Amino acid sequence: MTDTTDATDEQTRDDVAAARRDFLKGVGAAAAVGATGLGSAQDLTEMNALEVVDDPIGDYPYRDWEDLYREEWDWDDTARSTHSVNCTGSCSWQVYTRNGQVWREEQAGDYPRFDESLPDPNPRGCQKGACFTDYVNADHRVTHPLRRTGERGEGKWERISWDEALTEIADEVVDAVEDEEYDAISGFTPIPAMSPVSFASGSRLINLLGGVSHSFYDWYSDLPPGQPITWGTQTENAESADWYNADYIIAWGSNINVTRIPDAKYFLEAGYDGAKRVGIFTDYSQTAIHCDEWIGPEPGTDTALALGMARTIVDEGLYDEDHLKEQTDMPLLVREDTGKFLRASEVAGLSVDADRPEKVFVMQDADGGLRAAPGSLGERDGQHDASASIALDFDPDLAAERTVDTDDGSVETRSVWLNLRDELSAYTPERVHELTGVGEFTHRKIAREFADADRAKIIHGKGVNDWYHNDLGNRAIQLLVTLTGNLGRQGTGLDHYVGQEKIWTYEGWQTLSFPTGSVRGVPTTLWTYYHAGIMENTDPETADRIRESVEKGWMPLYPSERDDGSRPDPRVMFVWRGNYFNQAKGNVAVEEELWPKLDLVVDVNFRMDSTALNSDIVLPTASHYEKHDLSETDMHTYVHPFTPAVEPLGEAKTDWEIFRALAEKIQEVAEERDAGPVDDRKFDRQIDLQSVHDDYVRDWETGEADALAEDRAAAEFILENSEETNPSDTTERIEFDDIDEQPRRLLATGDHWTSDIEDGEAYTPWKDYVQDKEPWPTFTGRQQYYIDHDWFLELGEELPTHKESPVLQEKSEYPLSYNTPHSRWSIHSTWRDDTKMLRLQRGEPTVYLNPDDAEERGIEDGDTVRVYNDLDSVEVQAKIYPSGEPGTARHFFSWERFQYPDRNNFNSLVPMYMKPTQLVRYPEDSGEHLHFFPNYWGPTGVNSDVRVEVEAVEDGAESLAGGVGGGEGSDGDADETANGADGSASGPLDRVTDLLGGGDR
Repeated sequence: MTDTTDATDEQTRDDVAAARRDFLKGVGAAAAVGATGLGSAQDLTEMNALEVVDDPIGDYPYRDWEDLYREEWDWDDTARSTHSVNCTGSCSWQVYTRNGQVWREEQAGDYPRFDESLPDPNPRGCQKGACFTDYVNADHRVTHPLRRTGERGEGKWERISWDEALTEIADEVVDAVEDEEYDAISGFTPIPAMSPVSFASGSRLINLLGGVSHSFYDWYSDLPPGQPITWGTQTENAESADWYNADYIIAWGSNINVTRIPDAKYFLEAGYDGAKRVGIFTDYSQTAIHCDEWIGPEPGTDTALALGMARTIVDEGLYDEDHLKEQTDMPLLVREDTGKFLRASEVAGLSVDADRPEKVFVMQDADGGLRAAPGSLGERDGQHDASASIALDFDPDLAAERTVDTDDGSVETRSVWLNLRDELSAYTPERVHELTGVGEFTHRKIAREFADADRAKIIHGKGVNDWYHNDLGNRAIQLLVTLTGNLGRQGTGLDHYVGQEKIWTYEGWQTLSFPTGSVRGVPTTLWTYYHAGIMENTDPETADRIRESVEKGWMPLYPSERDDGSRPDPRVMFVWRGNYFNQAKGNVAVEEELWPKLDLVVDVNFRMDSTALNSDIVLPTASHYEKHDLSETDMHTYVHPFTPAVEPLGEAKTDWEIFRALAEKIQEVAEERDAGPVDDRKFDRQIDLQSVHDDYVRDWETGEADALAEDRAAAEFILENSEETNPSDTTERIEFDDIDEQPRRLLATGDHWTSDIEDGEAYTPWKDYVQDKEPWPTFTGRQQYYIDHDWFLELGEELPTHKESPVLQEKSEYPLSYNTPHSRWSIHSTWRDDTKMLRLQRGEPTVYLNPDDAEERGIEDGDTVRVYNDLDSVEVQAKIYPSGEPGTARHFFSWERFQYPDRNNFNSLVPMYMKPTQLVRYPEDSGEHLHFFPNYWGPTGVNSDVRVEVEAVEDGAESLAGGVGGGEGSDGDADETANGADGSASGPLDRVTDLLGGGDR
């Protein structure tokens, strides 16, 4: 049965939906008639005889025809809400309703000020948020459960009841658990901070089922791996208000005026207050035009530029020596024979008060004596230990070089500082200019100015993260703030903003999301790489390192390998709050290899995006204006809510309601089957499907049954169980009603932050280490620029160094670099299909070309062009972009597949890379410094190491098999393009195989 809904109820729902969507049309019609009720001709006649109002403020006459405009702003009620999109904005909005419909939204300008010397935090918002109403009432809202009837992606659906949908899903889930393949059930949802209750809704059920929770921060290439490598922390940023405290700001690959619209005012006003602003972008971007100076390095050369600047700071003695001695690994001794740190356990007679002297490092003091480095991991209790200290009671020698008698005999040692100086010596002004295109004088001038500033700051963006060697780029840029001591004070630091990566109310969210405390987390890049068949087709060295990492347990991979050596395929995948299928790097392989392995794909969505179109069942969820939740970001220190302005449209339910109902159905099916508990093969627990709903709604902290049946209760749970909103040392707390009244500044910070929230001060990180002298959460207890892991040593990456990217395409055949930056007109794929946003741009996918590149190819502005490489092609409109650097095709990302004529997209041209150094555990035996933890450390899914060519299209869309780069010879080359050299069929995965050096055909 495909529709069990009563016909009368169905008609009522259809009438309500129609009324809701026609509401604005009706208002428009009333406006056309006029407020007076007269015909338009008479209205116009009356308005032509307007009287002049001399005193519009003190004595304004009432004129009834002006009700036309007054009624545009009338409303019946308001609700506070926001938008659950990964933009880092976290902006509070007032949503106005009229006659039971969402009428409009307006920025809620009532964030409380905490420092009158800083610019007013109000208002926050952007043009996307100002038209979310379009989605609430959109024709493409998903309003009832849908089941696929055609092929995935074909767009053929049938409407089914909630009971049918939940039963079909529950049957698949129970089958998987009874087959002991619970680790073949996956849940993908990104960024908890943007709506932690919705994140927890599905994650909680996945956790109870023994399923797999996917990482996202590394998968999106938002994670800067250099930060956990160097600072032992995922990312730590000042809130954007602290930009105003800086004297010198470098915006490095962060297009603030496009991707940080609510916060751009702090960047702009800092300039008015006297701060110098430097922009480092490959193109003359929307932020570059507001900078005092713009530097345009060649794409992918940020590391070389940063190291050239670092050399200037070091050679000219502009570094902060005290900071380097106390806060960094620069004084530590390194063995010349092995490249490893000298350990206290190797030095006879060195007194060490530590349980693990093999993990205590060694310095030389100014008198030539050997000293144990305080704060080393060997004397700490785990990665974080506030009871230890890195404070020095002696003066370390930065430039130590000496012979040390060890248990293995005499060995030569040199400090990290001397090793670093050797590395920096390669970055002469001439070489930096040759690599980056930046002038020899220019990069040294900026380095001097940065070092001379009292408070200097770098705002680091995603532009650096998208490259294969992103970790080297991060480490090199971080080195600039370390050398100059610009950490741990207001107005200093390296602030990395890419996505709402960290959540303030961490403890409450974590407990709600993962009640068992036993979490199967997986790095999504590795999971995709393996199950999409790419690992079997990559180069042998990378494949071997991936296998070694998995076999040693450095990186988890699910489903886990069974006792007989087999590994099942993934079976069931849930996606909510994200668009995995559209955003996947290597999406050709994802579509052709990974997707067919999945027996069931369930998408929970309020709109029909690309993942929904390629799912088996789509469940209608509430929009952002139809639910209770919380909103947070590390761009500010406030928390504010989502509250429902209207009821969910049609049969839609909130995410929490949907997954609770699914848990209830799973429990019902399990009881009907008398399914017994299943032992978890990894954790000391049983998976009991007959209690899964009871466990879902139970408060595991208090034991209260049914306490979490509603999403508002879940939001209250997070607030109650988080240090930031319910501090342990005071009776003051923040409750949901408080933040509904007004956004509230957080009261404290939990252990996952590195400074306190202080009254009258913008939040600035690293004070626990820089000011309070707690050990940094690294192997050495210091900012660590030297990594002595075997893989880093073998690959020559123990220190930051510039390396060329391993681009798969030859420049002679594909002369243009391919770049997919974030756009002003959408937040990822949300708003990509919004009419208002489309009208503010070209209305379709567009590639930006430098005029010289376009002219060389005979391409004019507005032409339809094909962008192609060995993997695939996309057909888009050309836009001539004089601000873009020659040699780059810039195709803004996140357009939906259905917006391209061939139903491919921007990622169809992007293969999947995975860098081995991001698969390690460090130390290898215990991993306190680097260990897989979702969104803290794991391989990133990079997407800028790609080359393409662009050509004009005469006759519309053509498939890749019809001749990529065909030109005049495309017809004749079609068979050769579509088939391998031996005549066998050659699909996109075969092309990936050829490019990655595998598949010897």
